[in-house]
Amino acid sequence: MAAVLLSASALVAYVVGPAPEATRAYAEPVRNATIVIEEGGARKGYATPDVSVSGGGGITGGVVTVVNLDSMDHTVTSVATGADGLPVFDVRIAAGTSATVPGVDTLAAGEWAFYCKFHPGMRGVLTVEGAGGGVAPERPTFDQPLVVPPTRRGAEIRLVMRRALVRTLPDGPRTSMWTYDGTYPGPTIRRRGGRGTRVTIVNRLPREAGSMSTHLHGDHHASQHDGQPTTYLIRPGASRTYDYPLTVDGRAEPGSFFWYHDHRMDRTARNNWRGLQGMFIVTDPPLSGVRLPTGDRDVPLMISERSFRADNQLTDPFADGPEMVGHHGQMAWVGPQAPPDDATVGDTVLVNGRYAPYLDVTATRHRLRLLNSSPFSSYNLTFSDGRPFLQVGTGSGLLPKAVVRTSVLLGPGQRADVVVDFGGATGQRVVLESVPAKPGTTGDDARETAVMEFRVGDRARDPSRLPSRLPSPALVSPVPSKVSKTWTFGLHDEEHHGSFWSINGKAFDPGRVDHRARLGTVERWRFRNTSDVTHYVHIHAEQWRTLLRDGQAPPPWERGLEDTWRLEPGEEVEVAARFTDYTGPFMIHCHMLDHEDHGMMARFDVVP
Repeated sequence: MAAVLLSASALVAYVVGPAPEATRAYAEPVRNATIVIEEGGARKGYATPDVSVSGGGGITGGVVTVVNLDSMDHTVTSVATGADGLPVFDVRIAAGTSATVPGVDTLAAGEWAFYCKFHPGMRGVLTVEGAGGGVAPERPTFDQPLVVPPTRRGAEIRLVMRRALVRTLPDGPRTSMWTYDGTYPGPTIRRRGGRGTRVTIVNRLPREAGSMSTHLHGDHHASQHDGQPTTYLIRPGASRTYDYPLTVDGRAEPGSFFWYHDHRMDRTARNNWRGLQGMFIVTDPPLSGVRLPTGDRDVPLMISERSFRADNQLTDPFADGPEMVGHHGQMAWVGPQAPPDDATVGDTVLVNGRYAPYLDVTATRHRLRLLNSSPFSSYNLTFSDGRPFLQVGTGSGLLPKAVVRTSVLLGPGQRADVVVDFGGATGQRVVLESVPAKPGTTGDDARETAVMEFRVGDRARDPSRLPSRLPSPALVSPVPSKVSKTWTFGLHDEEHHGSFWSINGKAFDPGRVDHRARLGTVERWRFRNTSDVTHYVHIHAEQWRTLLRDGQAPPPWERGLEDTWRLEPGEEVEVAARFTDYTGPFMIHCHMLDHEDHGMMARFDVVP
């Protein structure tokens, strides 16, 4: 499904341009304004996306009221940010209630774009008319250098989970986070495919943190080393060694961009939010004819988001989270943040753990390994000057053919391996940012934000080359024509009994086996989304071939190996893999971490 992109001039806009005349004709200026959200708002958008209000305080200033008639919570959040990097206005409106947008009387005259943080495809424009106030949008000033995590290369690696103070914001105190080895992200592990690696994780977090489980996302390994959500846990004060052979069916695993993170049942979102994330790069041996950028020009970038208190410490969005209840043998959740109102969205975007960092680069080609480790948000990444990406791989290996793209859409858990040429940009500051696609197109729910800045220096010797064909890993073939298993992702809500995110109508039960696949066989699976929101489907155990997206061939950037797929409302995706090497239980789940924690996970077993 091809994304429709905004123009290059729109990529850097934080206050949008004029609305179409057909829409503006119904947006007559009034002193007060009402934003209405009707039933089905997550799909339909705001019922009144364009409203006007009188600027200024006192008796001349207008008031903006939001009326939410939907069965879901929504927000009205400004795209523009202030000097602190936070949205200029931000209000959450519970289902069936109304609220006033704070701070409207302080806004400068002009047009202010707004969106729903929980359903970013919902977008609108607030026009402040008259004199207005003194608050104007500000762009980040990119005051911190990007930090590339330390690299570990040995066959035996030891990582200690512990609380540590890390620098996230440019000023003020450091932030207390749960870390691997005292850094956020944790150390980046780099190992050649086929070279077995044992990673010992020691749990020295505060005892109240509880037991932990570390999952190497995307890798092929035994069930007991998969970071199971309820078994093989790492108790406080204890350790566990994970064995990663980095082989598939007797051959070296292809060069890949994996990442490791906590996978504890019901606590995955919380534990990732507090910092338990790191990157893992599997490298290929030298490949004939392939000369991708290396060394300092091969940069892993973990993009995530958090919210902070005034003292620079993390907020705790889980303190008043939903309460688990049981009924009819199912687990469900009740409370104001129960599904579908359980999205954890941060105000501040971080790259490798820092807000609005910059990276000094030479005017040469660079390889950027892009990872979205956010709990909920997606990013449609693009450059402020419109320069293209050359995508050479997914998170699971090289593509068969390099693909030129003007934007790269990544949801939670997804990765992309791209080459960017900064040639000809000496002296320029190029901003990597996220810009949603046009309404109604793939990527319209992406977050709108600046991400980081590249400061381009002088030219330098560049032995790399832009590849066309690539030695990508083989895709499973032949593929069965019959679908072995259909997984339906939806929302289950029983009046008076709570709600849960479901797969095939059921919430996750670690003791229930939802499917059995025989070792050595190839299976074709189908995903279906019957809910009103997009999900990101992640499968453990194998690396998969994408066959069809809504009955059509997948786009060029989805024709390599994958482990995580975007699944929009009403969409169907079919994939295939051969089950090799390992038997035992594995997981399939949504990688929007609140959805996973609140039921959207299932177990399948590979059997002899």
